[in-house]
Amino acid sequence: MKLLFDENLSFKLCRQLNDLFPDSNHVRLLGLERGDDRTIWNYAEANGFVLVTLDADFVDMAGLLNAPPKVIRLRCGNQPTAVIEALLRNHAETIGDFARDHSACLEIY
Repeated sequence: MKLLFDENLSFKLCRQLNDLFPDSNHVRLLGLERGDDRTIWNYAEANGFVLVTLDADFVDMAGLLNAPPKVIRLRCGNQPTAVIEALLRNHAETIGDFARDHSACLEIY
């Protein structure tokens, strides 16, 4: 499974989590940092990404549009990149299960 990190998360996560989530990317690295939510949503859908964000916007979109793409919302507020990396590593099994189920959103605390 590959993750697409929203602009509110560090692009460094792509490299730091490559062992668990290869081929992940960041909106900034793709030139989408100025794109609106719908543009990012469509890119994630067309390219098989799971969106990872701190914002509720994509969760709201998933409620209206359903998956794909799936959305992971991190409910930890702004944290250092190392904390975000640890959070995703600690929930890697849950994230894997989420990728295989039928739900559109996963919230991680």
